[in-house]
Amino acid sequence: MIALSKEQKSILFGTILGDGFLQKTGEKNARLRLEHGWEQKEYLFWKIEKLSSLFQGKAKYLERIHPISKQKYKYWRHQSQSTPYLGKLRKIFYPDEKKEIPEELEKYVSPLMLAVWYMDDGYYYQRDRCSYLYLGNVSLKEAKIVSSVFLGEFNIATQVLQKKKGYAVYFSPKEAQKLKTIIKGHILSQFNYKLPS
Repeated sequence: MIALSKEQKSILFGTILGDGFLQKTGEKNARLRLEHGWEQKEYLFWKIEKLSSLFQGKAKYLERIHPISKQKYKYWRHQSQSTPYLGKLRKIFYPDEKKEIPEELEKYVSPLMLAVWYMDDGYYYQRDRCSYLYLGNVSLKEAKIVSSVFLGEFNIATQVLQKKKGYAVYFSPKEAQKLKTIIKGHILSQFNYKLPS
């Protein structure tokens, strides 16, 4: 059994809810697949370094052509070892083979976990001075769980909004500043543009 520190678990949970994918590898095991665009190579390597007990080998540089736009997409990928611990997490975060936000989300949150999730899926709109955390294709119930955890655990009042590609949690300018105060110590400098100035 791989023993992960509190810091490693926070990074792992934020990654699972963000851009990471837990892939089933047998009845009890799973592995974590990371993919980030070419310009986020440094971020991918940061995750691999922080979660070094899960990863072996080297990340791969890949290219694919979008079937419709014909644009070339350059990205980096790395996959962790397959472990029973990741298999357990897969049962929590993929109960029906699709990523879901767990009802007991508060068990997994911390400022660092939020920072990773926000670096993956957060956006800051300079013009309106507001932030969003994009949740993707989740149910309204799951989106409301996220919103209630922000309020209950961090005293941040958010709104759930429906967007083209699913739900997002909206932070007004005042609440975006609160979010910044909580996560700024954990945000990598390359993502400072996602924070209010």
